[in-house]
Amino acid sequence: MAGIRTRQRWMMIGLIIIGIIFTAFFGMRAFRAFKKFDGHGHRPPPQGKVETDVELIRDWMTIPFIARTYQVSPEIIFEALNIPPQKDHDKSLKTINDEYFPDQDGFVVSAIKETILANQASVPPTAPQPPTAPAP
Repeated sequence: MAGIRTRQRWMMIGLIIIGIIFTAFFGMRAFRAFKKFDGHGHRPPPQGKVETDVELIRDWMTIPFIARTYQVSPEIIFEALNIPPQKDHDKSLKTINDEYFPDQDGFVVSAIKETILANQASVPPTAPQPPTAPAP
């Protein structure tokens, strides 16, 4: 009888230790994921305002996000990178770079910056129009 209680006690201690290890492991993973998303505060500008500073582009961004932020057609960016838009629509720039240009670190971000600058130079900026009063 004493042997069974001792065995149960050790089993209980073992399960508690496994539970603590399990909790610590997944807790650290959650903490790292939280830290990774901590710096992702960049959002597209409000409607009507166009971002022009290409130095804000980061490798976690996607091509549609960049196209919306800088008001450049996503097709222009996909064409500049020579990659299929349907397959790579929701991938981050880092994932695209690792998949298509593994030997050229940062190539995708640099190519997109150049493409956007070239597009901004070819399209004259339009000044926002003041609201017009309705006719009487």
